[in-house]
Amino acid sequence: MKHTLIAVAAIAATATSAQAGGFERSTTPLGFMFERGNYVELSFGSVRPKVSGALIAAPSVTTGNVTENYSSVGLAFKADLTNKISLGVTIDPTFGADVAYPTGTGYPIAGSTAKLRGDTVAAIVRYKFNENVSVHGGIRSVGIGGDLFLPALGNYRANFANDRDIGYLVGVAYERPEIALRVALTYSSETSHDLEVSGFTAFPPTPGTLAGTSTVKLPQSLTLDFQSGVAADTLVFGSIRWMDWTVTKLDGPTLPVPFNDLVSYDHDTITYNIGVGRKFSDAFSGAISIGYEKHHGGNVGNLGPTDGQKSIQVGGTYTHQNMKVTAGVRYVDVGNATALSGDGNFTGNKAVGVGMKVGFSF
Repeated sequence: MKHTLIAVAAIAATATSAQAGGFERSTTPLGFMFERGNYVELSFGSVRPKVSGALIAAPSVTTGNVTENYSSVGLAFKADLTNKISLGVTIDPTFGADVAYPTGTGYPIAGSTAKLRGDTVAAIVRYKFNENVSVHGGIRSVGIGGDLFLPALGNYRANFANDRDIGYLVGVAYERPEIALRVALTYSSETSHDLEVSGFTAFPPTPGTLAGTSTVKLPQSLTLDFQSGVAADTLVFGSIRWMDWTVTKLDGPTLPVPFNDLVSYDHDTITYNIGVGRKFSDAFSGAISIGYEKHHGGNVGNLGPTDGQKSIQVGGTYTHQNMKVTAGVRYVDVGNATALSGDGNFTGNKAVGVGMKVGFSF
């Protein structure tokens, strides 16, 4: 138990706009920086979301499932340069959205599609003052881009070219290895992106070819991670994560108000997770955790028609010599939402995600 972190498959993500607010699909991993010795980790995830709605005034007019399945791959590597200094590199598919309203449903925005893709490449340094206290920090290269098609608005089609910006992260950790205690606080900075836009619109007052730039900010965040042994071979763990989503706004060039407001958020989000893990043998441990994100109410955007979430996740870790394999499944009750400027009601939404991590110490 002294050096064992009982893990769950955190890469088993959730539906669009439902994991940690906005369109975040995963957080930049930091747990690998606390592994003993040199370490490399490869992670996989696959998610099947189901988000659908209907017109409030005509419940028989439904959207069908507006979200698409997706998968992700991540990589992390850490090397101990000295007994006090470690260097890590991680590649993570942090942001994403896949929205596609089926055609032929009669819903006002049937046929609309949107995709966003964002990734984070981070270089992280950890310095240990002693066995108990350490600090970590580094730089983050964050990229974001996507495309959009809105047939109801003059076949408006826009491609947002990928743009990268440099941010940073900084944090501190306190550990008591004899009781498997670790508390870590990490801040990640905001990044700003100027996306070059190309496409076409027939929507007045300025039909024609699209050209220009849209600026979007990706939010700063503050994350508290904790774990502690509470009995022999038993661990309690969890996290609290705040994200400043109210700074994120993406406009569609030439579209008049209010149609130009493609992505925006009225509330920041705080996501809570807590769980318990148990080491059953030297080779196998298991864990179960629950998650919660507040339902705020009010109207949400048509390209992310969810509001809050509740989740449960079960995972297990198998360890053999220098190899550690973690797998898990997560079920998410995606929060109900009102979209289409108050005319569409999205209920009964859910997502199921599976994930696996394979790590090697050397």
